[in-house]
Amino acid sequence: MKIIAHQGVQDRLLNTPGQPTDTYFKGSVKLQPYFNREGIEILHVPSAHTDGDSIVWFRGSDVISTGDLYGDHYPVIDVEKGGSIQGVIDGLNDLLDRVFPENVSQRGTLLIPGHGRIGDYSDLGYYQNMVTIIRDRIQDMIKKGMTLEAVKAARPTFDYDPVYGRNPDAPDRFVEQVYRSLQNQK
Repeated sequence: MKIIAHQGVQDRLLNTPGQPTDTYFKGSVKLQPYFNREGIEILHVPSAHTDGDSIVWFRGSDVISTGDLYGDHYPVIDVEKGGSIQGVIDGLNDLLDRVFPENVSQRGTLLIPGHGRIGDYSDLGYYQNMVTIIRDRIQDMIKKGMTLEAVKAARPTFDYDPVYGRNPDAPDRFVEQVYRSLQNQK
């Protein structure tokens, strides 16, 4: 079985089972030969969920497998493995630039998340707005000198919890990851 990943993943997994069989170093790689007569491009999303995230774009079908960059829950940001809130936002913005909205005679790009239901341009836009708004709220609270516990108590995710926080500990976990990510940027 072939496993393709960004070089950063292999570096982190050195001497562990399940290492990638092929790696790429640049921002993307185009698979050759085509798979099922379709062009496939694997794109690195630096410093998002981790430092080794990739999305897979099936160009002919106009389908993008987003991995953990996009989904139906708050993103998980593994700060210890190079993830950051700004990397998530940058990755979502890049993804928005690649995705086509549905038009009268053409169907738009479909997004296959690592977890959750299939989405489209409008779902992605809403998700990107949610992540950015929560980042901005927490950033403002940090500027006011609030501790992590005070930020959690302020519930900056409250209005999005019914959609993205179905797991009871997800809002606090996301707030903590965003807070730590923003602290690391200082």
